[in-house]
Amino acid sequence: MAATESNPKEPRTIKASEFKAKCLKLMDEVAETGEEIIITKNGRPVARLVPCRAKFEEFFGADKGKIEILGDIISPIEVEWEAMSNPDRALNP
Repeated sequence: MAATESNPKEPRTIKASEFKAKCLKLMDEVAETGEEIIITKNGRPVARLVPCRAKFEEFFGADKGKIEILGDIISPIEVEWEAMSNPDRALNP
């Protein structure tokens, strides 16, 4: 399951014994590259080593500078709602 030429996005896999021997080096590598490593035991995946991501300190303002308003979102539109023009239809469809 190691990354190959045909599928470079597939995570790298290593045996648990290799992980045990190279743990600190692999942790530094994952932190630097951001790529995850799958750890296997007897050929089966048992753990995943992924980089730690910082969480937002505050929810409000997290998307500041990423969202752009393209028009007036306050003023009403000049379209009459069906419920306003025929209130009986809204109650009795």
